Order: sequence, then C-alpha cells, then structure tokens
Amino acid sequence: MNTPANTPENALEVPARFAHIKGWGADLDHANRPAYPMERMPARLKGDHSHPPAQQPQTVEILQSIERPSITPLFGTPNPPSGVSGMLRRAAFKYSESDLRHWMILLFADRVNMVEGLGADLVRGHVPNVFAEMGGKAEFKYNREAAMQKALVVSTVALVGLLLWRQNRRHDRSYQRRLSRRG
Repeated sequence: MNTPANTPENALEVPARFAHIKGWGADLDHANRPAYPMERMPARLKGDHSHPPAQQPQTVEILQSIERPSITPLFGTPNPPSGVSGMLRRAAFKYSESDLRHWMILLFADRVNMVEGLGADLVRGHVPNVFAEMGGKAEFKYNREAAMQKALVVSTVALVGLLLWRQNRRHDRSYQRRLSRRG
C-alpha cells in the first residue's frame, strides 16, 4: 500500500490538523520516536542464554503444585506454613490448581492465619487496633452507610453473645445450687 499519503517523504511531516495532539504520528518518523534509539541499544547478547537459573536452596517447607514435577528454581520464603493455617495449606496442595477445593481451602487458610496472627499479638501483649488496621476510618469517611451497617451487625452479634453467655452462667449457677442441695 504505497500511496502518496503514506510514502516515507510525506510521513516525516505531521499534518497541521493533528499537530496539536502531542505524540501524534510518532510512529511515522524514527527520529520522532523516543524509544527508537534504545530499541537495540545495547545490542542483544550473542550466544545461547536459555539456561535456567541455579536452584535456590530450600531451607523451609515449600508447598508445591501437583502439576509441577519439581520445585521452581526460584521461590519466595517469607512465611513457611505453620499452625492450623499451615495444615490447611498442605491439604489444599493435595488438589490440582484447577480444582475449586484448592483455592477455597487456601482462602480459608488465609482467614485462619489472620486469626492466628491476632492471637499471637495478644500473647505478646500487643492489643491490635482492628478498626484501624481494617480501614475503619476510611470506610466511615467514604462509605458511611456500609460502615454503620457493619457496626450495627457487630454490635448485635456482640449483644447476643453477651446475653447467651450471661444466660449460660445463670444456668450453670442454678445447676450448681441444685447439686449442692442434693449432696
């Protein structure tokens, strides 16, 4: 398609009607392309560079997909599986990645890990600010209706839990009184 409009001589000039559009026609003239001088500079390396990287040493337990015959040469090791969440993760990796159970178990393991982290904080004497860490201030500022709805649900659940606990304590006390009268 070598019509007069797209010949190299005519392609060097940006038409006046498009000149106000920054970058228009950058692909027409190589001198107008910011990346053009860098496309092959430095030149590509010669020779075969397809050898895999060296195997990273395995110092902690690494969970591996059953689809892979071996562990990948490089992997991350920030948090090795531990506790109940680790047991759940090990169970998840017994299933294929195409199996929904694999991903659902991993999602559940993440939630369990969050609760384990809260417990670990409490054991160390640090009371976490769950409201701030979960973005409560931003939620209240930008999505007030949902924040109020969540606060209502949480307070209702807490109230019901408190009432059930008190009722259970009363029941236990009356049961203890009956046992002491018999004895």
